[in-house]
Amino acid sequence: MTPHRLFRPSVTLGVGVLTLATTLFAQPSAPTLPQDNLNMRFQNGIAAVAEGKIITVDDIRREIAPMVPELQRNARNERDFNQRLEALQDDTIQQLIDRVLIVKDFYSDEKRRIPSSYVDNAVDENVINQFEGDRSKFLAFLRSRGLTLREYRREVEEDIIYNYMRGQKRKSATIVSPVKVQEFYEENKQEFYQEDSVKLRLIQFQRKDGRTDRDLIALAARVQARMDVGQKFDDIAKEVSEDSRRSRGGDWGWLDRSGLKPEFSDPLFELAEGETTHPIILPEGVFLLHAEERKYAGIQAIDGVREQIERILISREARRAQEAWLERLRRNSYVKLY
Repeated sequence: MTPHRLFRPSVTLGVGVLTLATTLFAQPSAPTLPQDNLNMRFQNGIAAVAEGKIITVDDIRREIAPMVPELQRNARNERDFNQRLEALQDDTIQQLIDRVLIVKDFYSDEKRRIPSSYVDNAVDENVINQFEGDRSKFLAFLRSRGLTLREYRREVEEDIIYNYMRGQKRKSATIVSPVKVQEFYEENKQEFYQEDSVKLRLIQFQRKDGRTDRDLIALAARVQARMDVGQKFDDIAKEVSEDSRRSRGGDWGWLDRSGLKPEFSDPLFELAEGETTHPIILPEGVFLLHAEERKYAGIQAIDGVREQIERILISREARRAQEAWLERLRRNSYVKLY
């Protein structure tokens, strides 16, 4: 079945999932990266000093470079871009400072150490993933940055520490009380409104080999007869359907009314869970639509969204705990901004 036959023109099928139709069109080539003005902001090339470690313009530029093209695409105009870029630079400077403080906090406990084998393995993975396993490319990269292998290993070790320490703080907020879940649900009920949706399975017989409407209806009737004696729709679909989801039992997943053409949505959304439409005759063939499951418009019950709320609250608490930890580190450290 060709996807545009089932879905509205604004939606199409791509590699097994629904994607915006705009992905079918070639995207413009990436624009030339603009000046970042870092050299003007920090004329001596230094942005900050944290616990004796110098954070340079090159450090900032290296961190933000992958994000600048998207920033440029999303900016409304040059002024907006410059404002966004400066905010990103400031955020990156703070992150680089926090990284220094986090590493210091790790080593404040003499019992905490990273085994050399961990660092060696991480370096080897970087050589494979970033330099295609080519040691000469890796060494050329070190030379371009003016780093020795020992200094690079130190960076990798700090990466491991930074990710470990932040991960530990996130893990510290993994339990949410039922009372907080209930309070969040009551305060944000409208956030859990859902549209009518159906978990759709379908069977299609294509209009090919001279098949007439009468032939197609006869094929659909055979399917309905098999269902009448207890055979499952998905098993029949795997055997006889001529659409692209045959191997999955005609499974098209959860769809709402707005994602379907009226000739499909109107009969489909009249069904109760477990029911199947009468044959739908169209120029490309005959379709049987099966509502495997239904969700009706309205605010979802708390039991249906409890896990979602718990994830939201855990994420919030993790951010709060992490920010409190970072504020403590900042208060007890020497940092100079330029």
